[in-house]
Amino acid sequence: MLKKICWIAATIAAMAIGAQAHAQSSVQLYGIVDTWVGVQRYPGKSAVWQEGGGGMSTSFWGFGGKEDLGAGYKAIFAIEGFFRPQNGASGSFNGDPMFSRNAYVGLSTPAGTITLGRQSSLLYLQACQFNPFYASFTFSPTIVQMYAGLGTYPAYKTDQGIIGGTAWSNAVQYATPELHGLTGRAMYAFGESGTGNGSKQYSAQLSYQNGGFAAGGVYQYANFNSAAGDLNGLISGLHSQSAAQLAASYEWSVAKFYGEYTYTNNNVINKNFHVSMFEGGVTIALGTGKVLAAYAYSRDSGGLNQTRRTASLGYDYPLSKRTDLYAVYMLDRFSGMSSGETAGVGIRARF
Repeated sequence: MLKKICWIAATIAAMAIGAQAHAQSSVQLYGIVDTWVGVQRYPGKSAVWQEGGGGMSTSFWGFGGKEDLGAGYKAIFAIEGFFRPQNGASGSFNGDPMFSRNAYVGLSTPAGTITLGRQSSLLYLQACQFNPFYASFTFSPTIVQMYAGLGTYPAYKTDQGIIGGTAWSNAVQYATPELHGLTGRAMYAFGESGTGNGSKQYSAQLSYQNGGFAAGGVYQYANFNSAAGDLNGLISGLHSQSAAQLAASYEWSVAKFYGEYTYTNNNVINKNFHVSMFEGGVTIALGTGKVLAAYAYSRDSGGLNQTRRTASLGYDYPLSKRTDLYAVYMLDRFSGMSSGETAGVGIRARF
C-alpha cells in the first residue's frame, strides 16, 4: 500500500512539474496569407494582368516562443519565412532564403533584449510603421520607392533605393527596455569576409510613443547588399550607402496622419550622390473599414538625376479581426519613363 501511495504521489508531482514547465514556456504558430488579382505595369514596362501574392502584406509563416527563466529573464526565438501563395514558392522572390523574414534566438532581461541571427532591418521596420500601407511591396509608396530600385526588385533602370534588403543575416541586435514611451535599438551585421575594408552593416533606431503621437529616427550604414563585395552588381563603383529617416504619426478622432523623410547617400567612386524622399499619408475611418491614402516624392541628386512620384488610394474592409478585403490603386511616375500603374482587389488572412 505504501508503495502504491508513493507511486501516486510521484505521478502527481511529475504532473505538477510538467504543468509548471508548460506555464513557463510557450510556442506559437502564426503568419499571414495575402493574395490579390488585378493589373500591374512597372515604370517603362508593359501592363500585365495577374493573380499575385502580397498585395497589402508579404505572405509569411513562422513559429516563435519564449521560456521563462525566472528573475525577469526569458529565452526567446523566432523562425519566419516569406512565401508566395500564388504559386506556392518559398521566399518573396527567387533566391530568397527559406527563413527570409527572421531566424533568431535571444535573451530578454530586465536590462534589455539581445538577439542573434537573421533579423528585420530597423530602417525597414520604421518605414513600415509610419505609412498607411505598412509593408506592402505592391501598393505602399514608401516601401516601393525605398526598396523597389537599384535593379533589385523589380528590375528597371534606376539608381534610387535602399541596399541591404528588409532583413540582415549574421546580425546581433540589442533593444532597450521601454522608458516612459522611449525605446532604442542597435544592430550590427557581419559581412563574414576577410577581403576589402571589412564588410559590415550597422543601424541604430530611437522611437517614442505617447497616446496618439509616435515618432522615430533611424540611421543605417551598409557596404554590401546580400553578400560581401556585391555592390558593383547594382551600380558600378558603389562602395557603401548610408541612410537616415525621421518619421512621425498622429492619431486624432477618426483619422491617423503619417509623415516620413528619408535621406540616402551613396558612396560611389568619383561620383557620390544622394536621394531625398518625402512621404505623407492618412487613414480615415469610413463605415466599418478605412480609407488609405499616401504620396511619396523622391529626387536623385547627382546620379541619374531622376525624380519619382508615387500615389496610392485604397479601402480596407475587415470581415473579422483576422481577415480583411481591400481594393487599391497606385500611380508610379519616374522622370524619363512611362508611368507605372497598379490596381487590384485582394484578401488577407492572419493566423
